[in-house]
Amino acid sequence: MDRIHYAGDSILTGTSIARSLLDYAQALAQVGASATVDVPTLNDDGSLGRSEILIGPSSQLISSAEDSRYDEVTDAALVAHMNEEAKRLRRNGSPSPTATIRTRDESVDMADYDH
Repeated sequence: MDRIHYAGDSILTGTSIARSLLDYAQALAQVGASATVDVPTLNDDGSLGRSEILIGPSSQLISSAEDSRYDEVTDAALVAHMNEEAKRLRRNGSPSPTATIRTRDESVDMADYDH
């Protein structure tokens, strides 16, 4: 498990999720874009929770390994999504600094909304 420290607070999540989140944040920063990512977390009582994290050019995330008596938090689809997005950003950049909202059920590109 890894504890992500962000904006004076922290969350406990799976190691692969944390590593992918930091990599995605770095890729977003490189192209001056941001995204909101819905991350599965482990609450103090061992129950599963969720946290939304805004990542981008000014994100200051710290991840540290932490032992836990509970099972590792995993989300293979989220890890794959963040890894693919990081690769895409590094390969192609971003056409505009729009935010992507990743919810439990779907991803919504804010550029698709009429303003």
